[in-house]
Amino acid sequence: MIIRTALALALFATASACGTPTHRDPGGPAYSAEAVVAESTRLNAWFEQKFDEDVARDPMRQTYLGIKDRYGEWTDPSDAFERAELDFQRANVAEMKANFDFDKLDHQTQLSWRLAEYQLERAEAAFPFRGHDYTFNQMFGIQSGIPAFLINQHKVATPSDAEAYIARLEGVRDYLGQHVANAREAAAKGIQPPAFVYDYVLSDARGVITGYPFSGTGDGSDDSPLMADFREKTAALATSGALTEEAADALNARAADALKASVGPAYEAAIEELARQQLNANADDGAWKLPDGEAYYNMRLAQMTTTGMTAEEIHQLGLDEVARIQDEMKAIMAEVGFDGSLKDFFEFMRTDPRFYKPNTPEGKAAYLAEAEAAIARMKGDLPKLFNTFPKADLEVKAVEAFREKSAGKAFYSRPAPDGSRPGTYYANLYDMVDMPTYQLEALAFHEGIPGHHMQIAIAQELEGIPSFRKYGGYTAYSEGWGLYSELAPKEMGYYADPYSDFGRLAMEIWRAARLVVDTGIHSRKWTREQAVQYLIDNTPNPQGDCEKAIDRYIVMPGQATAYKIGMLKIVELRERARAQLGDAFDIREFHDIVLRDGAVPLAVLEETVDAWLASKKT
Repeated sequence: MIIRTALALALFATASACGTPTHRDPGGPAYSAEAVVAESTRLNAWFEQKFDEDVARDPMRQTYLGIKDRYGEWTDPSDAFERAELDFQRANVAEMKANFDFDKLDHQTQLSWRLAEYQLERAEAAFPFRGHDYTFNQMFGIQSGIPAFLINQHKVATPSDAEAYIARLEGVRDYLGQHVANAREAAAKGIQPPAFVYDYVLSDARGVITGYPFSGTGDGSDDSPLMADFREKTAALATSGALTEEAADALNARAADALKASVGPAYEAAIEELARQQLNANADDGAWKLPDGEAYYNMRLAQMTTTGMTAEEIHQLGLDEVARIQDEMKAIMAEVGFDGSLKDFFEFMRTDPRFYKPNTPEGKAAYLAEAEAAIARMKGDLPKLFNTFPKADLEVKAVEAFREKSAGKAFYSRPAPDGSRPGTYYANLYDMVDMPTYQLEALAFHEGIPGHHMQIAIAQELEGIPSFRKYGGYTAYSEGWGLYSELAPKEMGYYADPYSDFGRLAMEIWRAARLVVDTGIHSRKWTREQAVQYLIDNTPNPQGDCEKAIDRYIVMPGQATAYKIGMLKIVELRERARAQLGDAFDIREFHDIVLRDGAVPLAVLEETVDAWLASKKT
């Protein structure tokens, strides 16, 4: 069970009303049930219409949603498109307010209204800083985003899907070219990633255009990543009988031509621009270095946490949580009979070979198999935690070779709403030293079940709420749920091995330390080396893991603070429910309440739980 510090409770008490949708008490007359149903139905239909219009303007979002209306196109990455999208959002909210009566809506539709207003407020707050995100970076940079999208999202089930894939290859020159122009413009304003980023992104970019048809022979033995993917997809069509071998060969030849004519030149131009920028890059890492950097970071903290907590408050919360978790780790150290300091124990966990798979194909396959087994076991126990289950399946995959060097430790990709693509837990097995087996269970639970897959798949399968809520998200809620999902199995008897339970605590202290280092880097002007050393000194993670993590936090300011803040709020609400309901408390019912509205800001989640508790008492 989590023991909250007095400071943490005080911070949540003062911050819960900040950065969240305005609470509105109905101020009009009482309406008949029929009138409320009619107005709510009308507004929900309008929400769907606007969602469809928004998606229709965004071909890549259509693909993520399993829609193939503009399957051969890329989303416009220009500033003009971003400006137009904000104008659409402003107009939609104005239209909603002019044509619908908030007081005549049911509770769920009132929440949708409030969230629509809130999302516009967030968009307005972020808009002045739209150029501050680094176009090219090792975490979500466009250089790896293009192949990741085509390989993982562009499914080829028919010959026309293959034609659309070729069309997208042909469009890469313009699409990536606009991103290069955006990065060039940002650099002119003083917005450049720190020096260490460039080697990563240059390596990624060169990897995309290494192999056939950029070099080598066309027999498939040395294909570039996109050529290999396209060839595999057309081969599957030929095997199924949807294409003849001759037709598949013709499509492969056209894809090779598009790669040479469009993808190759686009990436060469990007590499040239990045190499030029690299000459001017420096070692300043924090958001403070950017134009209006303090305001930018404060905005990011508000967006990521959905609270009004300041950088100083978050930093102190992190220090307190690190100290608390280290005390729990010392208890495990005593349980296993380790003689030495906690730092000695960390070094033991980093270096003892029993905790690491070999850095070989066999070792990586064994890791994936054990992760699948942990998830399968949890699937069988889900009825102990939930009454509601997703229809979408989950698969476990290793991060692809073209991006594993720079990608994060693990991540989740949502399923297609139509069931054509399962949810995917990606484990980065580039270096097995960064994937200790004592963390295997907690990591699988976070990214898969009962973590992101349960929350995200259930959200997009919900009935009675508009699509903009099914497919939207708030980082503190979703990542808070992921981290909470590492804790929940503890109460079911998981982590019976003390080393595995240590792994759970290692994952939790990792997220607590993020509060310290993220604010340290972006608010207190810590150097990259300072931040890395803090993680090495206070967590059991290996040095490579610590370095990669800090590199991530540098290019994603504030994002890493959401996990612990979201988890603490969920645990606080759970313990409140336990205290108030006593023997009537049912963890399955609590989890249904937490997940039933989709992703929401933390203050809204608290409203929901408090309303449920009030209803249980009447």
